[in-house]
Amino acid sequence: MSPADFTRPASLQGAVDLGARKQALEAQARREAAAQSAAQGGDPAPPASTAVLDVTDATFATDVIERSMRVPVILDLWATWCEPCKQLSPILEKLAGEAAGRWVLAKVDVDANPQISGALQVQSIPTVLAVFQGQAVTGFQGALPEAQVRQWLDQLMTALAQYLGPPGEAPEGEERPAEPQADPDLLAAENAVEAGDLDAAAAAYERLLARSPADVDAKIGLAGVGLVRRTQGLDPGAVLQRAEADPRDVEAHTQAADLEMLSGRVEEAFGRLVTLVRRTAGDDRDRVRKHLLNLFEALPPADPAVAKARRDLASALF
Repeated sequence: MSPADFTRPASLQGAVDLGARKQALEAQARREAAAQSAAQGGDPAPPASTAVLDVTDATFATDVIERSMRVPVILDLWATWCEPCKQLSPILEKLAGEAAGRWVLAKVDVDANPQISGALQVQSIPTVLAVFQGQAVTGFQGALPEAQVRQWLDQLMTALAQYLGPPGEAPEGEERPAEPQADPDLLAAENAVEAGDLDAAAAAYERLLARSPADVDAKIGLAGVGLVRRTQGLDPGAVLQRAEADPRDVEAHTQAADLEMLSGRVEEAFGRLVTLVRRTAGDDRDRVRKHLLNLFEALPPADPAVAKARRDLASALF
C-alpha cells in the first residue's frame, strides 16, 4: 500500500458515497423482508433444530453473530445445576417454536463454554440476552413467568420492527398505501451534506435520531459526517507511514482505517482494525473495538462487508 491509495480528498462526498452502498443492497433487502413477512404471516413453525440451537465457544460466531445479521437471536445462558434455569428454558423453547422463525433461541451452557460467558460478563444465571446485527440490545436476569417473557419479546420485536423489513405487497385488488414523505430533518441533513455544512448536517441527523433512535438513514449519515470530521486536516502519507512503522499504533491505524473508508476501501478498513484488535489488549483493544463498531454505522446493517467484519471481530474477541 502506498500514500497514493489515499489520494481521494476527505470531503463530504465520501460520506455520500458510503451511503450509496445502501442502494445497491435494497433489492436483496426487499427479498429478505418478503421472506420474513411470509414467516410472520402464520407459516408453520420451523423444526426445533432451527428454532432452538445449542451454541458452543466454537460455534458462537456463526450461530449467534452471523445469524443475528438476519434474525434476532435470543441467548439463554444456563447451567445444568441451575434450578431457575430449568424453569425458564422450557418457556423460551416453547416461545421459540411459536415464533415461526421471527427469532431463534441459542442455548449456552456457561460451564461448558466459559469463553462466551466471560466475554459477555455474565454475573448470574439464568441470563437472557437479545442479539441483533452482532450486538446485544437488551436482556434480563432470573426466571420470569411466561407472561412476562412474552411481554419482553413483544417489546423487543416492536423495537426492531424497522430493521425487520416493510410489510409485504398489498393483496390483489387492493392499492398499496402511498409512500411516506421523507422526514424533514433527513432532507435538511442531505441538503447540508450537499452544501458542505458539517455542523448543520450533524445537527439534523441528531434531531432525527432523538425522535427515531433506530432510523438507519440517520445513523449512516451521522457516522459518515463523523468520518469526514475525523479525517479533516490529516496527511494521508504521514498517517500511512506511522501505521507501517508501528503495528500497534492505535491512533495511526484508526486514522488509516477512516481514510480507507472514505476512499471506498471498506473491507481493507475493517480488516485493518480487526487485525489491530488481535494485536492489542486492555484499553487499547476496547478503543479499537469501539472505533470499528462506529465504522459499521456508516454502512447499512445488511452490507456483506459489515456482516463479515462482525464475524471476524467476534472471532478476534472470543
